[in-house]
Amino acid sequence: MSYLPRQFAEFIFEYWPQIALVLSLAISIPTAIHAAMDKKEVRAAIAWVGVILLSPFAGSILYFIAGINRVRKTQITELRDKRIKEYISDSSPPITRLPDSFDPHLKSLQRLGDHISYFQLRGGNHIQVFMGGDETYPAMLEAIETAEHSIALQSYIFDNDRIGKQFVDALVRAQERGVQVRVLIDAIGVKYSHPPVHRMLRRRGIRCALFMSISLLPTSLIRRPYANLRSHRKILIVDGRIGFTGGMNIRESFCSEFTNGNPAQDTHLSFEGPVVLQLMSTFAHDWEFTTQENLTYDFWCACVWKTPTPQVPARCIRSGPDRFLASTHSMLQGAFAVATKHIRIQSPYFLPDQVLMGALTTAAKRGVRVDIVIPKNNNLRLVNAAMMAQIDQIIESGCYVWQDTGPFNHSKLITIDGQWSYVGSSNLDPRSLRLNFELDVEIYCHDIAQKIEHLIDQCLTHAEALTLDRLAAIPYKKRLMNRVIWLASPYL
Repeated sequence: MSYLPRQFAEFIFEYWPQIALVLSLAISIPTAIHAAMDKKEVRAAIAWVGVILLSPFAGSILYFIAGINRVRKTQITELRDKRIKEYISDSSPPITRLPDSFDPHLKSLQRLGDHISYFQLRGGNHIQVFMGGDETYPAMLEAIETAEHSIALQSYIFDNDRIGKQFVDALVRAQERGVQVRVLIDAIGVKYSHPPVHRMLRRRGIRCALFMSISLLPTSLIRRPYANLRSHRKILIVDGRIGFTGGMNIRESFCSEFTNGNPAQDTHLSFEGPVVLQLMSTFAHDWEFTTQENLTYDFWCACVWKTPTPQVPARCIRSGPDRFLASTHSMLQGAFAVATKHIRIQSPYFLPDQVLMGALTTAAKRGVRVDIVIPKNNNLRLVNAAMMAQIDQIIESGCYVWQDTGPFNHSKLITIDGQWSYVGSSNLDPRSLRLNFELDVEIYCHDIAQKIEHLIDQCLTHAEALTLDRLAAIPYKKRLMNRVIWLASPYL
């Protein structure tokens, strides 16, 4: 009985190189074919095929874990088509023609948005701009405290800290009044504080779910979130009547009260009007995808708004690693291309790809003034290193880059010619543009653009110009390290 096992062991020992070769080919070739057929960008396809073929076993395992988009596109598309038709069927007509007060070239930008976004450009919106947690959190908490029947809250980070507990307490009080509450937090973002806040929410009876809390493998052996795909959206809708979105997570580091008067900064917006339906549509889809619960239009949406003036055209632009993959990328490429006077950008993580860099550098060469504000003291050191490795390409073309020396600013702000604004959760980096589920709003309003430009101007009062001479003065060793880190920028 022991003869066959011994003979088998001898066979393996003698022919293991050939066996290893056959196994590596059997694993790597189908995996490489999958990468070549599945990836939309040639650089990503080449990179993955190279990793898989050069390191068949390790490369294939890495691709299986980090390279495959496990978001089920068919299911997501079906949910979107079904739910969006419900949530955008309000009585206000879409805007088919911008008022004459807008420059003609912005009308082509509106047409671009019509093709990119499932949502239509809607008028009748009242928008307020909030700066920092000192302005944003009181407005959000007041809306929660006055809620009468529904609250939908989504955040990438919801910390279990002093401001986070204020939100939890307000949500609990609302639920005790009979308000229906749903809270959706990203499965990675919830881990920024310990213990994670979703345990407290569930313990106190709040319906809470974690977005993309799925296993890496179709077994029970590995049960942890798929870290490469994240919901970076920040949404609050109260009574289907007032909505909030922008760049603000829920963290005490944005409050003067908890930071000795030196908080980090960010920008958030509130909406009253048809855009609230678009916010609710986005939340409802993400909630149903996560929990399979259908949030009905009749209960979760308002039908009539008592919208104060001014009333401005706006629409939501959603992006994510599904069929809306390039939404924000395409909107920004179009916006930079049509600008005639001024492009103003504020971004904490400025790592545009070659296409967007080309659009910006071409705009600068056309005579458009391009101002880009980034933080001097970034909260993500690796991202900052990657930024410094490629920022010279922007400066060489004539764009102006400014390093804000004030408190870290997490705002994501863009204006075009003082008339069009793009505000939301998207950073100008590969993660936001390709991997994250993001939500932004395009706004056609001179006043809102002026307010956003004023916020950028405030940062410029204590900003330093980043020049080629300053970049050249960085020690060679550090510049080399920045370039090495830059190579990994798609995964930062």
